[in-house]
Amino acid sequence: MIKGLSTALVELDDFSSGTSSRSTKLIHGGVRYLQKAILKLDMEQYKMVKEALQERANLLEIAPHLSYPLPIMLPVYHYWQIPYFWVGIKMYDLVAGTKNVKKSYYLSKKDAMELFPMLKSDSLVGAIVYYDGQHNDARMNLSIALTAARYGATIANHVAVTKLNKDSGGKLIGARLQDQLTKQEWDVKAKVIVNATGPFTDSIRLMDNQETRKICQPSSGVHIVLPGYYSPESMGLLDPSTSDGRVIFFLPWEKWTIAGTTDKVCEVTHNPAPTESDIQFILSEIRHYLSPDINVRRGDVMSAWAGIRPLVLDPSKPNTESIARNHIIDLSPSGLVTVAGGKWTTYRVMAQEAIDAAVKDNPDKIGHATECKTLGLTLEGGHKWTPTLYIHLVQDFGLEPEVAHHLANTYGDKAFAVAKLAELTGRRWPVAGRRLHVEFPYIEAEIRFAVREYACTAVDVIARRLRLAFLNTQAAEETLPRIVDILAEELKWSKSEKEIQLNKAKDFLRKEMGQQVDKELRDVLPISLTKDEINKYSKQFHSLDRDRKGYIGINDLRRSMKAQGVKISEDELHQMLSEVDINKNGQVELGEYLELMSAIKTGTIAHSRFSKAAEFEYNKISVDRAGGGL
Repeated sequence: MIKGLSTALVELDDFSSGTSSRSTKLIHGGVRYLQKAILKLDMEQYKMVKEALQERANLLEIAPHLSYPLPIMLPVYHYWQIPYFWVGIKMYDLVAGTKNVKKSYYLSKKDAMELFPMLKSDSLVGAIVYYDGQHNDARMNLSIALTAARYGATIANHVAVTKLNKDSGGKLIGARLQDQLTKQEWDVKAKVIVNATGPFTDSIRLMDNQETRKICQPSSGVHIVLPGYYSPESMGLLDPSTSDGRVIFFLPWEKWTIAGTTDKVCEVTHNPAPTESDIQFILSEIRHYLSPDINVRRGDVMSAWAGIRPLVLDPSKPNTESIARNHIIDLSPSGLVTVAGGKWTTYRVMAQEAIDAAVKDNPDKIGHATECKTLGLTLEGGHKWTPTLYIHLVQDFGLEPEVAHHLANTYGDKAFAVAKLAELTGRRWPVAGRRLHVEFPYIEAEIRFAVREYACTAVDVIARRLRLAFLNTQAAEETLPRIVDILAEELKWSKSEKEIQLNKAKDFLRKEMGQQVDKELRDVLPISLTKDEINKYSKQFHSLDRDRKGYIGINDLRRSMKAQGVKISEDELHQMLSEVDINKNGQVELGEYLELMSAIKTGTIAHSRFSKAAEFEYNKISVDRAGGGL
């Protein structure tokens, strides 16, 4: 008991099943907040950034296996921006003070292109690199919960609060709980109840008092995952000014590339999902900064997810339109302590302030609490972790180096406990550790260990114990049957329960991880073309596909537009391709082109720039051939 208090934590779904697992994976102070603080002389925002930078340093220290410094490049395309950005980033270093991760620095155009060869070189004059932290957010959340349990807390996932119990004087004395898996219900007594439910803050506050004013202003943020070749392995990118005024991060993570985020007002839901417009917005912003030689394809989106930011109004202020820039602590007349808002990086200080407020408000009940000791407290797995720990796993257990590296950087010093569960492969090498999927370092032993980490469902495993659902939904679906089989052995599931778990996991991938995104595509009618028309349009198609690849890509369109003398932006080129690219793989096959021409013929679509380009190429080739025969 770190503060000498007997503590219990209940989570409606799984640990980190909400916003905590759907972040940008950064541990940061917020460069843009500091910019606003300086330009507007806003002391509140300045203090928020300074606090976050102090907590950033603490988090990098207490969870070295899950967090690490990440250099982030800010490309500069105008000379006047160099001193502007340089001063801003140096102020970021200065505010961090002795807790700064690493010093920022300036790069020439040549050096910037060497470090980030995918970058658009046209008009680039240089770049500034600064450092923030990156982490595995869901594993970090779990590590915090496991650390609390190690110090004596009782923690339970898949348990909901269905009612707040009060005494005759209207003071809280406990809660009614329900196991979401068995539907069993029971009451627990509590001297103090803390509401730390993120986007669901108001649902608990209304449970306490139906007349209370709602304070949560939910906002949806979408991220997408692309293959690792879109970014360098250890260098991120920041777009400081998107078309909607936000910033876009483009970051390497788990050997893949994360891009995001959007910002859109939404309703609170347990199952947030990305939309096609969100995905297309992010892809469009990415294209502005990447080389035109790189075809940023819709089909390269391996996963997409939405998280709900729990922005809040300060209930102590009369202005209902004022969003709190930082977190807020609210105490209701019944004794409910609500902590809301804030950000991932400042979770620890939020918790500290919430408990301090609870102690101050309840001196007769929990006044014996000691000083907070969480600053510098190493989290589960971090005690004996070293950068070379994975080598011991290779040598002692015969694991593949890639697998060993993954285990060390996921479980820290608990990786040895996972390795002991690894079955022999029956091959000369690796000796142990059967992979769940050939393209990923996850092994079967992790599924068994996940149960020891409170995993109760297949979704708990693919989304939060492993991060496969967030990296590649197709690979996650391919591994599901084996994952469910192992979980069934560990949790004694029946055949029918296995089927239920499999279907729920597939549903999760479809709805929440972007597999079944509303693509906002037109309905495709049956092809209504004659044999002669099919022959004509097939020739038009092949006139654009000069290299006989079997499809038309963005480079084919670019070449056609240039030949016609038409000036067109990269965004417009991609929009043209999107008109016809039904399966969104960045390529137009013959069947898709014929469906387009059929839709034009029947009046479903009035016109198409794409078809005009194909017709131009066809006519040009016909004229060239006729001229060559004279």
